[in-house]
Amino acid sequence: MKFNSIKAFSISGAILLVTAASSCLKDKAVPLYNDEQVAAVNYSWAATADSVQDRLYSSYLSANGKYFKENNADKTTFHYWPNAHALDVMVDAYIRTKNDVYKQRMLSLLNGIKESNGNRFQNNFYDDMEWLALSALRSYEVTNDNAYLDAVNILWTDIKTGRNDIQGGGIGWTKDRNYFKNTPANAPAIIFATRLYRVQKNAADLQIARELYTWLKGKLVDPANGILWDGVNYNNDGVITKNKYTYNQGVFIGAGLELYKTTNEVAYLNDAIRTAKATIQDLELSPGGILKDEGQGDGGLFKGILIRYLTLLVQEPAVPKADKDAMISFLNFNATTLYTQGISRPQLLINSNWKSKPGATIDLTTQLSGMMLLEAAATLSKQGLIK
Repeated sequence: MKFNSIKAFSISGAILLVTAASSCLKDKAVPLYNDEQVAAVNYSWAATADSVQDRLYSSYLSANGKYFKENNADKTTFHYWPNAHALDVMVDAYIRTKNDVYKQRMLSLLNGIKESNGNRFQNNFYDDMEWLALSALRSYEVTNDNAYLDAVNILWTDIKTGRNDIQGGGIGWTKDRNYFKNTPANAPAIIFATRLYRVQKNAADLQIARELYTWLKGKLVDPANGILWDGVNYNNDGVITKNKYTYNQGVFIGAGLELYKTTNEVAYLNDAIRTAKATIQDLELSPGGILKDEGQGDGGLFKGILIRYLTLLVQEPAVPKADKDAMISFLNFNATTLYTQGISRPQLLINSNWKSKPGATIDLTTQLSGMMLLEAAATLSKQGLIK
């Protein structure tokens, strides 16, 4: 994550439905969506998701057609990790529609990422490679095209070199700062390794996932509430960086969920539920029940990643009904708020603040987060879980 600083974000203090008298909502209900406010709105989730998928191509595709550029205006730079998530979003659309146009777009983007990255998939950032590994593995699972699996194995071979014993384990952030261990370089690796184990049945991959999970939970999970801290040892001084970002919560939720689905060990699921509940009740992460505005640039992508893994969690049958209902209410509230307040029409640009209309220039990262929420809403609506 390179083109904006990820170390400082403004925290929205707006409260939409409730006024909190305390900094802790542990024992209070998540605010429910107020149906009366939008009784006349027809939420065409699938059609809107289709439209923003098309807008991605018309507004963000580079002139050479190889990748999606930094924003919808004049910034044409290729950035690796947003394009990895663009592939993930197209997989969402293909699963939802079974439209072969998305298969064509997916393979074109995979090849375009490689070409735009110096004709190789590897780069200096372990977390970036993990995002592409995750989206490429999903692409393989829905298409059975070995081009994706080849990319997956190339990436995984390189990612595993990031493991070392500094700070007791884990994967480093970058190849030249391998002493900094953070949630973004470890939780996605757990999700990926566990899924890859289910595909290739290599026991070593599952063992790596378990070891990384044990390290991450012991080092960067706040034992008081299950919230994820960002990292440790940034300045090679052993200090924990306790910044709270939305996506760090999401990938830990995903890590616990995937390990539970693979091992059937309920402790993993309980961890995922605990972090999910803490996240949707946290006044900094979810003020008033809406995920905070983390700006554009790198931060623009953070909320969508949380939405992706929270959506998977609510679809897990073993999640207790009360917890599932609270999470669905939260997702519904965010989706309907974005739908009615955070999208410009007919431009179909999406703001980083889901409670207000965007300006004329929106970063790819920000647009992708909104797309992830719309795809999630379309999926949950089809299942009858939201309106």
